[in-house]
Parts: sequence; C-alpha cells; structure tokens
Amino acid sequence: MNVERIVEIINAKPNLSTALGMEFISTPEVDTCMARMKVDERNRQPFGFLSGGASLALAENVAGVASSAMCPGCACVGIEVSGSHVKAVVEGDTVTAYAHLLHEGTTLHVWNVDIKDTSGELISNVRVTNYIIRQKRG
Repeated sequence: MNVERIVEIINAKPNLSTALGMEFISTPEVDTCMARMKVDERNRQPFGFLSGGASLALAENVAGVASSAMCPGCACVGIEVSGSHVKAVVEGDTVTAYAHLLHEGTTLHVWNVDIKDTSGELISNVRVTNYIIRQKRG
C-alpha cells in the first residue's frame, strides 16, 4: 500500500501523528499498512513506559492512513477503537504497528492492528473501524 500522498498531507501541518512521533510506511501488500513510533517523552507514561493511549492513537492513525490511501478524495474517520495491551515497552524502544484490512465495505473499513516491539513481541492488539465519507458529486 502506497501511503506517500497521505504522509505529505500529514506532514503539512502539526497534528497528533507528528506530535507523538509517528512515521507511516508503504508496504508491497495492498491491504496492509505500517507505522513506527519511538517511545520517548512525547508518548510515554510518567513511569517510562509507552502509554496505552499512545498505542491506541498509533493504531487508529495507521488504520486511518491506510483507509485514506485506499479511498482518495474521501475523509476516513475512526468510529470505533478497541484494544488490549499485553506487554509494556520502555522508553528508548521503538514500536511498529502492522494494520491488516479485515473488511472493505463501501462505508466501513475494519482493521486489525498488531503493535510489536523491536524484538517482534506483541505489545497491543487493536481493532479499528473507519467510516468512509465520500464527497458528493453534484
């Protein structure tokens, strides 16, 4: 999935993705998108671990980027995010989110997002549902 066009839009002005340090990555698969995020002062808890909220934000954003790449000219917004955090990640590590399309409908996309640490261990599993808003032609 080529996300270069969406990355240009994201990087054009400050937003949550840039504030938390997310980097979106194109993949050869048309139904898969990736993103990386270094665990640092922007997205950690006071105890030095990656914040669960930052993990959910990473998952929602990578799924949103993926839906946007699939639907040029549409607004793709998250309407449901549900996740389980299974392992802590310490400051200094980097996590990678792997979003895989489960359902591609006309108005809804459902994504499964696995977030892993640098050793490949699962950190969080998140399900994201995006609503696809198509521009009206007139």
